[in-house]
Amino acid sequence: MNHYETVFIMTPVLSDDQMKEAVKKYQDLLKSNGAEIIHEENWGLKKLAYPIQKKASGFYYLMEFKADGKVVDALETAYRRDERMLRFLTVKLDKFAVAYSEKRRNKNK
Repeated sequence: MNHYETVFIMTPVLSDDQMKEAVKKYQDLLKSNGAEIIHEENWGLKKLAYPIQKKASGFYYLMEFKADGKVVDALETAYRRDERMLRFLTVKLDKFAVAYSEKRRNKNK
């Protein structure tokens, strides 16, 4: 099981309920494929550095999880099929990034 972190940006025209429903969809996808969600952060609506699909802002959301590599493929395929998704990035965390992430989480509590 590897540690991963995924950040995605969704279109700003969604209501809060629609945003939560979309996030729940990805949480369920991860859990159904055997992933363990370690941490989540809703960064909210933020201004983009440059327009994406003629939109100047987007909803940011971060999820940290443990899973096999095949789960990441399924997750990113679901991202690509979702028209509400503007951008996404999933990275595998090494031991130093995992330690930093734990330190950052404990600092915010």
